Amino acid sequence: MDEKDIRKLLEDIKNDKISIEDGLKEIANYPFKDIGYAMIDNHREIRVGYPEVIYCKGKTVEQVTGIVQCMLERNCNILATRADEEMYNAVYNICKDAQYNKTARIITIKRKDISIPESFIAVVTAGTSDIPVAEEAAATAEFLGNRVERIFDVGVAGIHRLFSRIDIIRAAKVVVVVAGMEGALASVVAGLIDKPVIAVPTSVGYGANFGGLSALLTMLNSCASGVSVVNIDNGFGAGYLSSMINKL
Repeated sequence: MDEKDIRKLLEDIKNDKISIEDGLKEIANYPFKDIGYAMIDNHREIRVGYPEVIYCKGKTVEQVTGIVQCMLERNCNILATRADEEMYNAVYNICKDAQYNKTARIITIKRKDISIPESFIAVVTAGTSDIPVAEEAAATAEFLGNRVERIFDVGVAGIHRLFSRIDIIRAAKVVVVVAGMEGALASVVAGLIDKPVIAVPTSVGYGANFGGLSALLTMLNSCASGVSVVNIDNGFGAGYLSSMINKL
């Protein structure tokens, strides 16, 4: 339920389209609903503009489907990250509108349209191996109501590839740069454009990459201005933040 839904509910009560008792039942589970293993934040969309997102890793299939079922009762758009195919199949069994992005490991259910601004987000990767994290960012941003341009495999080992796509990167309102190994691409991109860069370090790399730590430290120590950094492999966080910036 968002602000428009609440306004309609109040107007329906005022105009005697529904009774006060039925209205009370409608809002009984606000601001949250306790289902034992989860306390679903029904009020989040009103506060921040987007409904609660389900992080599936570490949850059982039954817990994921239970949370989805509860959110479906509120007619929410649903985004579930780090979901496997078993979880998707279980969700699909209770909602045939569910879709699965295998690369991003994201389940989506769209119940309400979201207005899309004219400006767009660019999602850029250093290598092909970074695409799963980048796709999580791109799919998140698209589901939240944004146009996304994907520019993949333009890392510093062949920097001429980046220059061939620089015009479209410069045209974006915000740029997400996803890179593993030493993570240098974020600094290079930020030094060439006048837009904010959200850097996403990935765990792609050999031993001294330390599971993405080397890329994280490179991005945090960037000498280029306008770079902010999310956690290792956190494509969702980058996609969410880029949506907020794109809609300002």
